Order: sequence, then C-alpha cells, then structure tokens
Amino acid sequence: SIGYVEVETPILESTLGGAAARPFITHHNTLNLDMYLRIATELPLKRLLVGGMDAVYEIGRLFRNEGMDRNHNPEFTTIELYKAYTDLDGMRETCEEILKRVIYECHNSYEIEWKGHKLDFSKPFRFEHMVDLIKKETGIDFFEEMDLESAKKLANEHNITVEDHFEVGHIINAFFEKYVEETLIEPTFVHGHPIEISPLAKKSEDPRFTKRFELFICGSEYANAFTELNDPIDQRERFLNQVKEKDLGNEEASEMDEDYVEALEYGMPPAGGMGIGIDRLVMMATGSENIREVILFPLMKNK
Repeated sequence: SIGYVEVETPILESTLGGAAARPFITHHNTLNLDMYLRIATELPLKRLLVGGMDAVYEIGRLFRNEGMDRNHNPEFTTIELYKAYTDLDGMRETCEEILKRVIYECHNSYEIEWKGHKLDFSKPFRFEHMVDLIKKETGIDFFEEMDLESAKKLANEHNITVEDHFEVGHIINAFFEKYVEETLIEPTFVHGHPIEISPLAKKSEDPRFTKRFELFICGSEYANAFTELNDPIDQRERFLNQVKEKDLGNEEASEMDEDYVEALEYGMPPAGGMGIGIDRLVMMATGSENIREVILFPLMKNK
C-alpha cells in the first residue's frame, strides 16, 4: 500500500484556486506583488503528485473572506490528502474510516447525540446522487435534458435567485442547498455535482456531472472529495469558464492557473483527493454547538 507523506505548502499564493471562495488579499513588499492567503491547499499538493510523490497530505490553515456563523469562521483548519492510482471510491472508504475512528476514540462508542439527533457511525454511510435527492424533495428531475431558460423558470417558481453567472448546474446546486441540505441528518455522501461548480473534478459518465462527493451530517458539510481531473485540455477549459464567471460577477470563481495546467501537461497520474474540515469534526466529536468553541482566540467583533 502507498504511505502518505506529510508536507507543508505556501500560505501566500499568487494565483487564486483550489476552491470557490472570496480570498483575503495582501501585498508582498519586496516583490511588489499582490498575493492571496490560500483558500485551499489542493493545487500545490497535486503538483507534488506530478513531481512523483505517490500520496501526500497537509493539515493546515485556510483563509476565506466570507461570513461568520455557528459553522463558519474565516480562518479554519483542514486536512487535504491526495493519492495516486485511486479514485472517488477510495476516498469514500478513507473518509468513512477516518470519521468512524475519530468518533469511537472520543466516545468509546459509535453512537453519539449531535444537534438533537442520535447518530450511529457503525452503519455504512449513505451514498446518494444530488439529482435523486432533489427529485425526492421537489419532484423535479434534473436528469432530464434542460436548457438554461427552463431551469431559470423553475428557479423563479421556487423563489431561487438566479445570478448573472448561473448556468443549469448552478441552479441544480441552488435547489440542493435550499431543499436538501438540512434534511441530511445521518452521514450521507452526496455525489454527482454539476460540472459548473466542480472545476477540478473529473467528468462522470454523464458529462453534465462530475465524480465528486460531499459528506453531510446533520445538515452540514464535513468533507469534499474528487476523482481528480488530470486532463490538461479539459482543465484549461474549466479554468476559462471560471474566468468568465468572475467577469460576470462571481467573486468566488477561480483564476486561470497556467502553471498548474503546465504541470498537468507533464502528467499527473490518476488520483483521488479529499479535504475534511477539522474544526467541524471536532465540534461534532466534542458536542460543541459553535465553531468558536473549538478555535483558540477566534476573531470577534470589536465592542
């Protein structure tokens, strides 16, 4: 089996990428260069796979210039891991094993109470397609061929705001966030995300969707994983679509990362990758209701 190597990658980056998030921007005085505090460790870690490392992980701080609530803090910790010659199924097995072990080590049991719900981590986690879950809650089947105007009409009928950069996939995700997320109580892998919101994941057999999952428990996301996209031509096209979204006002869109595309041109092996939010995992394991309870010196509003 391949052993993981722990690494550290830069916190300051010159190109925004690896996730959909608004960044913190700073300035490098010596180089006279505007830079970002990283929003993800993904792209540097996958460059290491290109460089010949078989499996890598990093436990590190990320920074996203976004809202604050009980489940979100602009500065937070994740573990991201990438492994050659595996895929989404491999990441799913790893994710389930990690969470079950953490819960058992903390409680000497696989059964816990969390947010008023009894959870049993000894059971296999559910694995559900996003479109199937939306259909169950709304009766709408997004597997059917649908143009943008038809999707916009459905969104308007359900009081979902359609932003300027939205394509059909964004609307599907908006339906999921409104009607499905809060219903996912027991551990559930949601897979089949639209390609528009998954610029770094490999396409599934239906090219409108990707080989990606997010793990939801009690209405919150705990992990995000892909069968990694390693086709440089497809990756360049995805980045260009992200640039178009940014031009249309999507502040969370990524930028074109020419260096990363060049790395893929040298060749990245087939791989699976995953990120797990450590703060939220600690919240669940310790029964803490607010993310500020598990972060030392959390940022607070001035009096």
